[in-house]
Amino acid sequence: MSTGELLNIDPQELQFPFELKKQISCSLQLSNKTDDYVAFKVKTTNPKKYCVRPNTGVVLPRSTCDVIVTMQAQKEKPTDMQCKDKFLLQSVVASPGATTKDITPEMFNKESGHNVEECKLKVNYVDPPRPPSPVREGSEEGSSPRASVDNGNFNDSEFKAAPRAFGERHEPQDNSEAKTLIAKLTDERNSAIQQNNRLQQELDLLRREANTSRGGIAFIYVVIVGLIGIILGYILKKT
Repeated sequence: MSTGELLNIDPQELQFPFELKKQISCSLQLSNKTDDYVAFKVKTTNPKKYCVRPNTGVVLPRSTCDVIVTMQAQKEKPTDMQCKDKFLLQSVVASPGATTKDITPEMFNKESGHNVEECKLKVNYVDPPRPPSPVREGSEEGSSPRASVDNGNFNDSEFKAAPRAFGERHEPQDNSEAKTLIAKLTDERNSAIQQNNRLQQELDLLRREANTSRGGIAFIYVVIVGLIGIILGYILKKT
């Protein structure tokens, strides 16, 4: 647990059970150990890759707040499972009764004379949990990884505000593939509709021709019957 003057942060290192093509989340718990309202803001060196909810907020006096960090699904496994991404959590005393709506970027500007507490957290990839084995293996309790926190001097410019959701940043990496698939399906649907319309038109034309053909045969039949009647009448008159 990282202990500052305003907040306790647990854990000190963001650990993601890495799996390809799967979004992975981990949580941070912020504990306000003062009698003041404390505003916080989360930044990261790679905002395209992560979303944080909430990325800003207020922790009430002597209370806690959970922050969920979600990593976008990755297409490739990193070399040696190493990650250079970092997070920066800034905290500052807010006015009594402050809410998230009252938070402004100016509050975290150290150049304006605000006393901003900062904590830098590293990101670590770990293997996903294995399914339970029927044979109990040796216990690995007590072998937790070493915490990685740096509260010393560092370059704040490398961090950018972490988005609340992936929709707030640039489009995901596979969005172009989705657009291509949608366009292809749309073209196929339009082609099917056009083909259906042509078949309907041809069917209507065949029906009209059939009706015309039946009408012509009936007319000829009437004419023939009339001629036969006239001829028979003429013959009967002469006889």
